[in-house]
Amino acid sequence: MNTPDRVPAATEDTASVRFDRVPSIEALGAEWDELAHATGNIFSTSEWASTWWRLHGREEPPLIVACRSPDNSLAAVLPLYLWSIRPARVARFIGHGPADQLGPICLPTNRVPTARSLRALCEDAQLDLLLAELFPHGWGAALDSRPLKVESSPTLSLGGSWDAYLAGRSANFRQQVRRRERKLQREHTVRFRLAIDPIRLQGDLDVLFALHRARWGSGRTAFLKWERFHREFAAVALQQGWLRLWFLHLDDRPVAAWYGFRYAGVESYYQAGRDPARVDESLGFVLLAHTIREAADDGMREYRLLRGAEDFKRRFAPDDPGVETFALGRGVRGHLARAFAAAGLRSDRLRVLLQRLAVR
Repeated sequence: MNTPDRVPAATEDTASVRFDRVPSIEALGAEWDELAHATGNIFSTSEWASTWWRLHGREEPPLIVACRSPDNSLAAVLPLYLWSIRPARVARFIGHGPADQLGPICLPTNRVPTARSLRALCEDAQLDLLLAELFPHGWGAALDSRPLKVESSPTLSLGGSWDAYLAGRSANFRQQVRRRERKLQREHTVRFRLAIDPIRLQGDLDVLFALHRARWGSGRTAFLKWERFHREFAAVALQQGWLRLWFLHLDDRPVAAWYGFRYAGVESYYQAGRDPARVDESLGFVLLAHTIREAADDGMREYRLLRGAEDFKRRFAPDDPGVETFALGRGVRGHLARAFAAAGLRSDRLRVLLQRLAVR
């Protein structure tokens, strides 16, 4: 039986797959785009990867592999890069940090052969460790590995309509959705605005980040850490028709903002901000309900609230498939690095400890 970290021997499935090293993110063109669209994951797009690589990539070329079936069709993309070379060769998926879901770009039906390809790539590239972060639930069996970390990622189905969604929630929840918005309408002139003007976009993002800072104080949140990335990707997403940047205005003043994406029939809530002086007016609740209603009315099949187990997400979303992080190690250095990762160390601490404790 394979141990969780051992690279398995070649199998018939992996032998039938051709591995092509890809020189750049752009090299696969429409093939990458079509496969990403089939997965419904905005974080799998070449646009997300290329924006991230332009801002945070290394001087060395990325470690991207296209897995092709015998008929030459693209079965999977493995978009990796070497995060550390000395004293241990550690690879990660391009886009980590701001992404909420990563992993091989493939259909669920191709997970088993893709997992074997991923392990074979670790062997071929002589990796000591692969940090396989934020995989959708279900990869553990394919990888023959237990996750190091499981994170909440609530979601809800929008297969029907807004009314159908509400009908599936509690009577108390339905009453709150209707009552809170009506209360705002009685007391203010209420307007919901979607950002659609590319000329105005950076100003709209200024409002989003200002409301986010107001909500969370002077602390540097993960969202603020990646502000430059989001400003660049938002412009790309708007051009592609993926950006959803909503504002709630009261009496012509923006008091809450919602930032997310619409891609391949999936609406994704990424981040938000609101005026903390209006905490009694349920601004975030009202705006979130509005975005779900708009997604349902526009025929989206799913609404993802992405990572985080906040109470408000559980109120809106009945399902939580979660995302899982794995560490696939080879050799002494790989097992040492995996042990550090299993102990819950942050990636920056992991790099320092590898430098201090690596076996020579």
